[in-house]
Amino acid sequence: MSIDETTEKVWQEPTGHARAGFGDFKKQPTPYDSFMDSEGIPVWRGLGVRTVLDLPREDWERKGGRGSYIQTYGTETKWGHFVVEVPAGGALNPEKHLFEEIYLAVEGRGTCEVWQEGDVNKHVFEWQRGSMFSIPMNAWFRIVNATSKPAVLMAGNTAPNVLNQLNNVEAVFNNDFIFRDRFSGADDFYKYREEVEPDPVRGLAMRRTNFIPDVVNCDLPLDNRRSPGYRRVEPMMTDNQFYFWIAQHENGRYSKAHAHTSAAILICLKGKGYTHTWPENLGPTPWADGNGDQVQRLDYEQFGFITAAPGGQRWYHQHFSVSKEPFRLSAWFGPHNPGRDPGAPGSKHTDYTARELHEGGTAIAYWQEDPHVRNEYECLLKENGVECRMDPAWYEKPEGIEWDYDSRTMAEGIQ
Repeated sequence: MSIDETTEKVWQEPTGHARAGFGDFKKQPTPYDSFMDSEGIPVWRGLGVRTVLDLPREDWERKGGRGSYIQTYGTETKWGHFVVEVPAGGALNPEKHLFEEIYLAVEGRGTCEVWQEGDVNKHVFEWQRGSMFSIPMNAWFRIVNATSKPAVLMAGNTAPNVLNQLNNVEAVFNNDFIFRDRFSGADDFYKYREEVEPDPVRGLAMRRTNFIPDVVNCDLPLDNRRSPGYRRVEPMMTDNQFYFWIAQHENGRYSKAHAHTSAAILICLKGKGYTHTWPENLGPTPWADGNGDQVQRLDYEQFGFITAAPGGQRWYHQHFSVSKEPFRLSAWFGPHNPGRDPGAPGSKHTDYTARELHEGGTAIAYWQEDPHVRNEYECLLKENGVECRMDPAWYEKPEGIEWDYDSRTMAEGIQ
């Protein structure tokens, strides 16, 4: 008997060795799912889109614009995502909420006003296409469009984490607590800061800045972990737990595949490319092993996005630049950053997505990958008139390394 067929209101114990329950049942909506449905705008679900501008946008009464919720596979319950359109020459409604929120301007330019309850003066800063900024926790804000055409912004937030725990919309959107530690109101609060320091968890390049005028062209420090010449920085905004980074692969090159669990989506900021993703249990050579039909490929361009790991388990994913300009990406994880790996405080963790398989990590070295990857990539570069800049020596196994796929040691972790 299914959950839809039963009319029995009184629970009865099973008889004999039968098991209690329906067996098959429908997944119930979370409080955040119900909240999205109540907003009266589309809720898009999928693996990714060529560009966020392809998504439908409908009137959004609460925000005073038009928009659509985005629920990329693998991000359910982990963080929220939406696209919003600001009316030409108009503004969104003032609002505040008890969750973190970051914005990426996709089209247009304008200003953003931010203030705390009771403040006489508002903090105002300008944004343009490619700007990123963070709204301090529970501060009032209003986004204004300074052009004669609609402006479009994409946002990520921790709304699911808060709504699913509190299960009370009024407590989230009408809470009087003021987070002075998140927003002091200082005149330079939204001044772009270029200083780079090591992040406290992994020692990677980090900038403490609440505003980035142009993520499409801003300077990125050299990193080299994903591909030769790879550049990357982690912005730290308004003391958020919402974790993201900005990175860039050189043209004519692609990243090593690496595996971790769901949370991240990749947003294209510059160039054009595609991503392969497949379950980790298919191994590093899915095509050679006859499982190429289970590899998913998604093509995207500026302001398009894809999910890195659409299933609940760990997935490999690999990113390819096919344009004549560098391939710049931003990865959004929500509050699921590497510092939140399982384990007791102070326990030792490794940056395993940057370590190759023979080193105990999940990154597939170029010489360990499926030959299909290189062949497909070189063909696509030729079609796009782009020079391949992958050194043939990278595909040769280095001397002195003992490694066999069947006996490799996999790293533990979730990120």
